[in-house]
Amino acid sequence: MQKVLIIDDEEPFRRLLRINLEDRYTVFDTGESELALAAALNYKPNAILLDLRMPNYSGFELCRTFKSMSCTQLVPIIIVTGEGGADTKSYCQELGATAYYQKPVDFEALREGLAKILQNAQPERRSEVRVCLRVMVNLRGKNLRGKLFEEMFEETCATENISRSTFFCACKALLKKDSEVAVSLVGDWPRFVGVARVMRCDACDTPRQRYAFRFVEKDVNWVLK
Repeated sequence: MQKVLIIDDEEPFRRLLRINLEDRYTVFDTGESELALAAALNYKPNAILLDLRMPNYSGFELCRTFKSMSCTQLVPIIIVTGEGGADTKSYCQELGATAYYQKPVDFEALREGLAKILQNAQPERRSEVRVCLRVMVNLRGKNLRGKLFEEMFEETCATENISRSTFFCACKALLKKDSEVAVSLVGDWPRFVGVARVMRCDACDTPRQRYAFRFVEKDVNWVLK
């Protein structure tokens, strides 16, 4: 069975979630936000159900942490909270949350949504060691609107993690899967690194979409050899 981790400081609500999910999933839960990261590393869940308002560490902080670590970055995070408002939902999407449910929860809708998310989830692939490292890169390429010169974009952004042949970062440009960009390292003397292809897009329909890139051409200037 696939595994679900519930992180919520309200014990009665954790019990309700467990009752509604444990017929389909192996369910783990914690009410202590400071133990959430250890629980995720220990149980290796296929999805995380996360409350926003908790003592010590908020769900916002935990979501950002999970999405910054290579070992949990691909795990879908479903926000389940009493916190309402379009701005809060949009911010959670920018942090990398996959879905957002407001309390009181429609458990049938949650079950259906979770099943669909897990069905479409990216498989975990870690052929290379990834490092959480902020590297400033300049990207140049063509956006979604077409191939005219006027539609070219150039943007400087920071990576969230990198490996020898991949990197993950957010940028304002609207890119489609398999589109290619020229990559340079930003510094006193900008250094061309190579050409990278968009492999995946997260947090779509937000001001800064998050892209996973893989190099198709790369020289010795990249951070990891």
